[in-house]
Amino acid sequence: MASLLYQQIEMLSREKHIEPEVVVSAIEDAMVVAARKFYKTEEDLRGKFNPETGQVDVYSVVTVVEEVNDPKKEITLAEAKKKNPSAEVGTEILTPKPTDVLGRIAAQTAKQVILQKVREAERDTIFNEYNGRVGELVTVIVKRAEGPDLIVDMGRTEARLPKREQSKLETYNIGERLRVVIKAVDRAAKGPQVIASRADASLVQRLFEMEVPEIYDGTVQIRHAAREAGERTKVAVMSRDKDVDPVGACVGMKGMRVQSIIRELRGEKIDIIPYSEETVAFAQKALSPAKVTRVQIVDPETKKLEVIVEDSQLSLAIGKKGQNVRLASKLIGWDIDIKSEEEKRQEIEAEMTALTAPATPLTALAGVGAKTIEKMEAAGINSVEKLASMTPEQLMEIPGIGEKMVDKIYQAVNRFYESGSEAAAASEGAASTETPEAAADGREEAVAADATEEGSSEVAEAAASG
Repeated sequence: MASLLYQQIEMLSREKHIEPEVVVSAIEDAMVVAARKFYKTEEDLRGKFNPETGQVDVYSVVTVVEEVNDPKKEITLAEAKKKNPSAEVGTEILTPKPTDVLGRIAAQTAKQVILQKVREAERDTIFNEYNGRVGELVTVIVKRAEGPDLIVDMGRTEARLPKREQSKLETYNIGERLRVVIKAVDRAAKGPQVIASRADASLVQRLFEMEVPEIYDGTVQIRHAAREAGERTKVAVMSRDKDVDPVGACVGMKGMRVQSIIRELRGEKIDIIPYSEETVAFAQKALSPAKVTRVQIVDPETKKLEVIVEDSQLSLAIGKKGQNVRLASKLIGWDIDIKSEEEKRQEIEAEMTALTAPATPLTALAGVGAKTIEKMEAAGINSVEKLASMTPEQLMEIPGIGEKMVDKIYQAVNRFYESGSEAAAASEGAASTETPEAAADGREEAVAADATEEGSSEVAEAAASG
């Protein structure tokens, strides 16, 4: 008959869901630790539990060898024969060590070792069980709050629901039942190892599998899902049977199936989109409920798309704070640049104007010195038209151009446009036939402008008076 201690071991094993041998091994190791601490010895000790009596014996173990190198762990064959006549080289000789003298401190040490070993075994069991269940839908009960995180009861163990895995618009009460997915299992965590989630896109997929039989049996597949928890989810579905409408199967009669999922997610909007292998067609559907005029692939290597919509559809396509286009981009895996018809028309007109309009050189600007022009040309500004399209902040980023010089540049640009391109051309013609005195005056003005730009007012005054 098993001892009372062994019965308690079996009870503990069932409670912690670990094998009884693990607890027995922990007790044997604990007694060895306690004995080594009491005897202060470096001998090789071994514990042995007797299930019938509940007694844990500790033995000193030595190995029979021909030549002894470590007297504490080895013994000669001649010495071994005295203790065990049948001993041979390689045999282990066990010598009992008294355990009734270990005392209270040794018992306390043994207790700590047992608790630690059992706790480690329990954590290993939980990790091995739940590590293979990542992505599975489970029902939990909110147990307590630890700061912003929640601790939920999974039945056999506890799980952590971190703040980042909670839906933004949901609040949770103690004792409330929730459906969550197992996000990860962290072996190194100090508290609960299982990480649960209410914000992961896989939660929506698992809920669809529960509500839609066609998804559960594989007739309809969820190819991709993109989610912003508490606000909106986009799900791309396709059918393996041409007679089954994947969107209709997920919506259900009068929307009953999808409404059930929306209630579980507490009002979160769900867009169900037919999946397509063609990127252009998929992108048009992904931006639902907005109607797309056309889609153009800009760069297939970096996966960039340009989407054109009607002016009235632009805000709907972008969505609140860019949510619709952000989710669509995540769903199809491409970067999406949305433009209205008017924006695209203006862009094309600007490009055509830039191609056909003649570029006016910067030298046509009166009052701007040669050094300033060199600095702007070095920064890639080669025409008056390009200069006029730049902001003061962009000009001030050019090395050597300050706030005062920016004002002078803009004044020169304004004078150029006020006088008209024809007058500017006429002035250039006149400049080519000017007298040496007039040319000298022009050079003096340019030198003065450059000198002012460098911050030297004295040089500017000298040039003007010279």
